[in-house]
Amino acid sequence: MREAVFVRQNKDKWEKFESVMNNNAKISPDELSALYIEITDHLSYAKTFYPKSNTLTYLNQLSVKAHQKIYYSKKESKNRIFTFFLYEFPKSFYKHQKVLLFSFLVFLLFSIIGAYSAAYEPAFVRSFLGDGYVNMTLENIENNDPMAVYKKASEMDMFLGITINNTKVALMAYVLGIFLGLGTLYVFMQNAIMLGSFQYFFYEKGLLWESARTIWIHGTIEISVIIIAGVAGFIVGKSILMPGTYSRLDSFVKGIKEGLKVVISTVPFFIMAGFLEGFVTRHTEMPDALAIFIIGLSLALILFYYVFYPIYLNKNHGKSTEHTV
Repeated sequence: MREAVFVRQNKDKWEKFESVMNNNAKISPDELSALYIEITDHLSYAKTFYPKSNTLTYLNQLSVKAHQKIYYSKKESKNRIFTFFLYEFPKSFYKHQKVLLFSFLVFLLFSIIGAYSAAYEPAFVRSFLGDGYVNMTLENIENNDPMAVYKKASEMDMFLGITINNTKVALMAYVLGIFLGLGTLYVFMQNAIMLGSFQYFFYEKGLLWESARTIWIHGTIEISVIIIAGVAGFIVGKSILMPGTYSRLDSFVKGIKEGLKVVISTVPFFIMAGFLEGFVTRHTEMPDALAIFIIGLSLALILFYYVFYPIYLNKNHGKSTEHTV
């Protein structure tokens, strides 16, 4: 794109943003943050295609002003975490909805492969889950307590252990995305095939419902956020493979930052999943209705925060912009 066209297309936005900076007009931290992100995107583009230009100098000065106002505002800093989770992240996650769908479908495919393999190869479950785990589960089934594995450790030990382990899995899915997304696929393959074969194992024993209504009390959030952590890895991989108008390095750095935001967003959910697995799942005697309620509420929470709320924020922002023009 020619520099003159680039300036003409974005001049109004820059002038509006500059007036906010110079006049110190009242604007919410989340609105300011959204504007700042757009300006820095334009700055990166100008660095790549218009080096040593007046446009680059202007955008750089504008970016510095915005940085000072956003990151050195005492009022904003007090609400930084709240703003990130309530507005900044879900609004920015909207553009990754297709990656989320891809991540879900890949995980589902590997889960089906796991179930299919367990169905047609009797030794598959043992090779994947290990003889010790399978033998322990068979013993629990014989003792009429197939889900006893969730009662072995104390509540707090299980809560901490599961939360830490799940966070490690999420970080691996994110970090291994640097291998063009193939590392993320590997993490998915390990976890999804294990899940599929595990569920088929209980189906074969006539305990599919008993296992599902227990496992998915915590698994609904746990598996969902592993899939979402996979989004972070795929964002990184995509940033390398398809840099678009950015240089490959700038695209990679941008992908790392975007992916990190996704991983950070999963931390509260992993804590919730760990709490449920440590303190709630062990109560296998709970009524089916209560288990279904917890599973349904967990699914609704995930869908709201990662799908419907981002859509709502972006549609609402679009309407607000139309009214101000």
